[in-house]
Amino acid sequence: MSRRYWVAYSTIVIKEVLRFMRIWGQTILPAAITTGLYFLIFGTLIGERIGEMGGYSYQSFIVPGLILMAVITNSYANTVSSFFQAKYQRHIEELIISPVPNWIILLGYVSGGVARGLVVGAVVTGITLFFSDVGVVHPWLTLLVVVLTSILFALAGFINAVFANSFDDITMIPTFVLTPLTYLGGVFYSISMLPEFWQKLSLANPVLYMINAFRYGILGVSDIRPETALLLILAFILVLAAASLWLLNRGVGIKS
Repeated sequence: MSRRYWVAYSTIVIKEVLRFMRIWGQTILPAAITTGLYFLIFGTLIGERIGEMGGYSYQSFIVPGLILMAVITNSYANTVSSFFQAKYQRHIEELIISPVPNWIILLGYVSGGVARGLVVGAVVTGITLFFSDVGVVHPWLTLLVVVLTSILFALAGFINAVFANSFDDITMIPTFVLTPLTYLGGVFYSISMLPEFWQKLSLANPVLYMINAFRYGILGVSDIRPETALLLILAFILVLAAASLWLLNRGVGIKS
């Protein structure tokens, strides 16, 4: 039984990895180019005027945020596009009626999203080395945060795909929700720079906790306690995983 499950799981993951690697020019290259542009514009041109932030040069300060932003975007995008495509082409139905538990299906798609997020994150990290010489203060915390954040947004992408009825539906959430939350999550600034009212309002942004926990892992500085951020991320993962499995078990968006 366990071998059958492993074969099913590994097959889904291999399919997902081959899918985004085959079109690397659309899935990996854009993140590398975008990161380079961010460093040229914000890090070099604007960063010299800003000076230090949190005891680090501005270029070094934005490194964690740019890496995690790429991980978030790609983990989400891979799962939402892949599962929706499976719905649209109707081959997800063959998987649903097969003797494979729904939690294996969910785990496979989420693992594919995590794989793309981590691959792109590694590429972006390599790009940052050309612009800064940042080390990693807490390597295990850094790895834990990036993996958990990738899992969280892969799950969020899965839920988006479940409810999506058209290709427009899978772009609305990233455009109108994910992008604003990410940019306002402290990628390019510390919330200590904001007035008190906006600092408190920023605390309602869950992405802020993830970026600050990741920044603490790399630089050792953060506006948020890393313990609080980890608990929040784990809580979100549990909620989204339970919701995703429930939707899959009910056949929402699949069974007509």
